[in-house]
Amino acid sequence: MLYDFHTHTFLSDGVLSPIELIRRCIASGYTALGIADHVGAGVMQRIIEEVRGEAMLAAERWNFVCLVGVEITHVPASAIPELAARARKLGAELVVVHGETIAEPVEPGTNLAAVSCPQVDILGHPGLLTEEEANLAAENDVFLEVTARQGHCLCNGLVVERALAAGARLVVNSDGHMPGDYLTEEFARQVAQGAGIPQGQLQEVLEENPQELLRRGLARREVRG
Repeated sequence: MLYDFHTHTFLSDGVLSPIELIRRCIASGYTALGIADHVGAGVMQRIIEEVRGEAMLAAERWNFVCLVGVEITHVPASAIPELAARARKLGAELVVVHGETIAEPVEPGTNLAAVSCPQVDILGHPGLLTEEEANLAAENDVFLEVTARQGHCLCNGLVVERALAAGARLVVNSDGHMPGDYLTEEFARQVAQGAGIPQGQLQEVLEENPQELLRRGLARREVRG
């Protein structure tokens, strides 16, 4: 089984169209996919609507599930609860927040705002995750990302250590932007192992946790109709 809930298209800073990304992931043996292009307040509605059109086509013609997501990126930390709620209202089935990676100048407080918000599904590449943030992620059932993305992955070990100590759920994603970035089953397993996830928890992180995210997203789709 292969899942990836943090991918990008040319609707933000990726290079593939949504439907080409979906097609390539089908050909690569993906079980399900989430497209989470970068958004702020202004472009959110347009991106959700455009990805939804391609996801519905893939569901109808290829019987493949692509969750319609967003990655709330580089916004004021204090705006995250409002924007996550707006994304939900607009039909986002998956809400990712661009975490405080050490590779980019994300506003301090972003991680804390994300893990305190039950409308958020995943805190992407959290960087120097604190114990408090990990505990809040567990309390609010916000998944913490183990990323395959160059630069963002430098803090994976710390993220795993603190997530495991807090009982927070982990998920492996590619944060892919172009062909060659996306996961294979073997590469996802290697990323997980390299980050320090114990052998006995690999199935939980690579299969059970993504299945829970998929279940959530499909439940939201069903409610929206």
